[in-house]
Amino acid sequence: MSWLVTGGAGYIGSHVVLALAEAGMDPVVLDDLSSGHADYVPESVSFVRGSLLDEKLLAATLDEHQIEGVVHLAGFKYAGVSVSRPLHTYEQNVTGTINLLRAMRDTGVSNLVFSSSAATFGTPDVDLVTEQTPTHPESPYGESKLAGEWLIADAGRAHGLRHTSLRYFNVVGSGSPDLPDTSPHNLFPLVFDALAEGRTPRINGTDYPTPDGTCVRDYVHVSDLALAHVVAARRLLAGDTLEPVYNLGSGEGVSVRQIMDTVREVTGIDFEPEIHDRRPGDPARIVASGELAARDIGWEMRHDLESMVRSAWEARRARSGG
Repeated sequence: MSWLVTGGAGYIGSHVVLALAEAGMDPVVLDDLSSGHADYVPESVSFVRGSLLDEKLLAATLDEHQIEGVVHLAGFKYAGVSVSRPLHTYEQNVTGTINLLRAMRDTGVSNLVFSSSAATFGTPDVDLVTEQTPTHPESPYGESKLAGEWLIADAGRAHGLRHTSLRYFNVVGSGSPDLPDTSPHNLFPLVFDALAEGRTPRINGTDYPTPDGTCVRDYVHVSDLALAHVVAARRLLAGDTLEPVYNLGSGEGVSVRQIMDTVREVTGIDFEPEIHDRRPGDPARIVASGELAARDIGWEMRHDLESMVRSAWEARRARSGG
């Protein structure tokens, strides 16, 4: 019996695949490679190239590989771009999830761990986000993730699906030199690319009501995140009842200035960030509690900021060849 990882050739997905494999849970990857990389999938792992929009392929994959559970990470994950591409976002994230749920129902697969997002909260007005914080998504991406949570909960009530949804915040670092984050929209790759190209990284706003004036965000290491998926999957297999939603947050957060200082120390590249005006809509602080996830699915911050930056930088250099 195996676990299907949709989006398993992506940055986060590939780390979940590694964690599942190390736990002896025989992962199978389904990915259309729209943003993933075929070489992120280990040779020992079965790889099906295809889309969640291909419902026949989904059902065949679940059946042929004797899938007992799914970690659903596939989707269009660019919140900013989703504003100009709402139909594409909903097709990939909502229609794709409907297709997966239908295929799981039809093939008798009854365990699901869903990759949700902090984007479901929008701009929370609390110091520490919890699972009870009201959701107010502010982009089609955030809306599509919240809709995915609703669909999965409804499938649980209607079809007996055992499930949980994990809301991520800012996922960084690398658990392997072969698996860097290559997103064109995430902070770490943007900073590293700027340094590699001889440009100066930038900070947008230094007048926020935070200790150093820059935005504070919640950063978690991708390997810690992957381990939480494994524990959640195992508990679902055991028939345990999990909460419908967990936040995977640090409880503290770090500032953009702290990240820049750590990047300078880790890379050995001396730079002073360019200071620009605030970006419209950027909240001063978004930090989440991970207490509920720590209680139920083994969530733990095993990496500090230096480890996050160093592992991300080493993977970026390995990928680029220097």
